[in-house]
Amino acid sequence: MGRIETFPIAGISLAAVTFVALLLLGIDPVVSLAVLAVWVGSLLVATIRPPEPPTVTVEKKFTVESMRDLIENSSIPLLVTEQGAIALANRAARRMLGQHIVGQDARVIFRQPEAITLLGRNRNGQAIVRGLVRRQDIWQINRQAIDEKLAVIELINQTAEADISRAHTDFVANASHELRTPMAAILGYVETLRESGESLDSPTAQKFLATIEREARRLQSLISDLMSLSRVEAEKHDPPQERIELAPLVERAAREGAGPDRTERLRLEFSAAPVVHGDRQQLEQVVRNLVDNALKYGAHDAPVRVVLDLSRENQARLVVIDRGEGIAPEQIPHLTRRFYRTDPGRSRASGGTGLGLAIVKHIVERHRGRLDIESALGEGTRVSVRIPLAETEERAKQAEDTPANEPREAQEMS
Repeated sequence: MGRIETFPIAGISLAAVTFVALLLLGIDPVVSLAVLAVWVGSLLVATIRPPEPPTVTVEKKFTVESMRDLIENSSIPLLVTEQGAIALANRAARRMLGQHIVGQDARVIFRQPEAITLLGRNRNGQAIVRGLVRRQDIWQINRQAIDEKLAVIELINQTAEADISRAHTDFVANASHELRTPMAAILGYVETLRESGESLDSPTAQKFLATIEREARRLQSLISDLMSLSRVEAEKHDPPQERIELAPLVERAAREGAGPDRTERLRLEFSAAPVVHGDRQQLEQVVRNLVDNALKYGAHDAPVRVVLDLSRENQARLVVIDRGEGIAPEQIPHLTRRFYRTDPGRSRASGGTGLGLAIVKHIVERHRGRLDIESALGEGTRVSVRIPLAETEERAKQAEDTPANEPREAQEMS
């Protein structure tokens, strides 16, 4: 039976006053009493709270079959063990470890001391194992018990995180080494000049000062490239929106990259005037870096061609071609790595920082483009940059914004 939450004193008082008023007005006492009864009864019914139903506790039992459909399509490799043996493996786990793993002891599958220790203790925890699939792989194994018999094993690939951490460590080490070299030269020559004083003859002093200036400029270039690379990486997920005519930009940046002493070696060949969405400063940097590399490492008596046209995929294409010593095929995949040099001594002597192509690669990726490098020993190098046209991107965006059910005639008119 229900119980009254709060007794309606005010309501009943109002009903009693109304009953007395009806009697004073000469209303039949029976009718007045009926009104009073109905009013009070409705108030009491409204305040009565029905009894709560009894709480029924249903104990859920997990079974291997009930978990099969739950984990089968997960992209994370998952295993269900029953008393230490693998009773269930989802598609990702079977693809990773093989179809034969179901029914085997989990410790035999992993064959790693850390994993064997975790699974042998039969309790919750995690372990890090290496070389589970490939030699350099790093996996985190998480074990979570469900009941006395069943447990779930989750495999998380941490190889990418380890690679990123290693890349950061290598970058810091390489940057420190590159910065230390010119700084050591500058400090050494400054100390020599200070200690020699007036005893140092003028030609030698001028030679030392020239070396200091050269190393300082190299240091300045290195810091500038590091800042450029940092900026490009920070903005890589923000596609540029400014409409840029490439022909005048490429011509101006190519001449700046060549400088007054090397301009006569440039051969500009423009057969199109493409318009792209881009970052003007970054695109100029791409042209300057490619032209500078071609002039620096190409044959000094051979011209460098800068070609601007449209590719077969209807993209803007910039091609820089030099006639030099060329690059060995095994080195081409590494050219866009930071601080990678095919000839470290020659690169440093010419003032290279080892970051030019890495910056070009990141800028091209931000512009949703593609960078290709072709080279042959003794023939030269050809670097191609392809960037989608602004009209192509706008047309694709317009197609995405057009509702699928819009009539074809309306789409054509727009």
